[in-house]
Amino acid sequence: MKKVLRKSTVIALGVLAAAAVTVTVATAGISSSSKRSAKTDVCFLMPDTKTSIRWVQFDAPSLVAALKGYHVGYIVENSLGDPQKQKAQADQCIADGAKVLIIAPIDSGSAAAIEKAAAAKGVKSIDYDRQVEGGSAVLYASFDGHTVGVLQGTAVANALKSKKGAVVAELNGGQEDANAFLFKGGYDSVLKPLYKSGALKAGPDQFVPGWDNQKAGTIFEQMLIKTGNKIDGVAAANDGIANAVVVALKAHKLKSIPLSGQDATTQGVQNIISGWQTMTVFKDVRKLAAAAAKAAVAIVKGTPLPTTGKVKTKGRSLEPAYLIAPQSITKANYKLLFTSGFLKKGDVCNGTYAQYCK
Repeated sequence: MKKVLRKSTVIALGVLAAAAVTVTVATAGISSSSKRSAKTDVCFLMPDTKTSIRWVQFDAPSLVAALKGYHVGYIVENSLGDPQKQKAQADQCIADGAKVLIIAPIDSGSAAAIEKAAAAKGVKSIDYDRQVEGGSAVLYASFDGHTVGVLQGTAVANALKSKKGAVVAELNGGQEDANAFLFKGGYDSVLKPLYKSGALKAGPDQFVPGWDNQKAGTIFEQMLIKTGNKIDGVAAANDGIANAVVVALKAHKLKSIPLSGQDATTQGVQNIISGWQTMTVFKDVRKLAAAAAKAAVAIVKGTPLPTTGKVKTKGRSLEPAYLIAPQSITKANYKLLFTSGFLKKGDVCNGTYAQYCK
């Protein structure tokens, strides 16, 4: 039997477009001559294209690749930061017969409502990458967010060991994202004892609404004004926010400072090898996608879910979880991103950055 393909509002993966992203739905076991539309078993709801390039560049294609080996129908949507659009996409998936929603939420409030409405119709949900406070998902599939923050804080602290009293600013993710607090909790667990001892000094500390990189740049500009450019290091929640710091430092003709990041993006790695960013956190979304796909298929088939334990999620009982360990990436080990196939060397080591790749 050949696969039947159904498409709806499809745009190419890897392109940040101003339209919803819907990946081709493939369902096995239906004849290509059948007039039935392909069923949807699993629906992956991505949040946006602005908070990180990862959703379109890494997560969507990785999940599609992971699901291709299973005999289930799937569809991938991107709500472009619009909670109402994400709800409409979820409703359509359920109407199309989806048994599982894999949700990367825009915010906990809207996602919790989606999960509860789905549960009322017998559809189960998986929290993907981000926790949904007050939700009803049967699994939280992600990376260990606290450890991500610990890696970030440790890198900044180690880089400032010889500079007693150095001022560290914190640029956190969006407050609407529960993960932003996990990351902050991680780097604060490293930095706060150093603030208390006087080894480091706490500088400005702000959340970046919606993880918006432009807003991050504006906030950091204000931090520089407030401190008279006296910022010696920054715990930045991800590579996009870190790049906003780099842009501001260059605009003010200031030197590079210890700076964390996250997501192992091409831009983040370029900033690392050129000396503007200290580290990034590699979260191999291929592993996350594979885990989420396996869990979704288990739900469809009624088999036990793969878990690594349980986590505390606000507004609900302990949530079964599948957590993956993240990895710190620096100038010393960035090439493993190439050897692992996560990034292409040609995408990183080009133009003015080619000189740094040896």
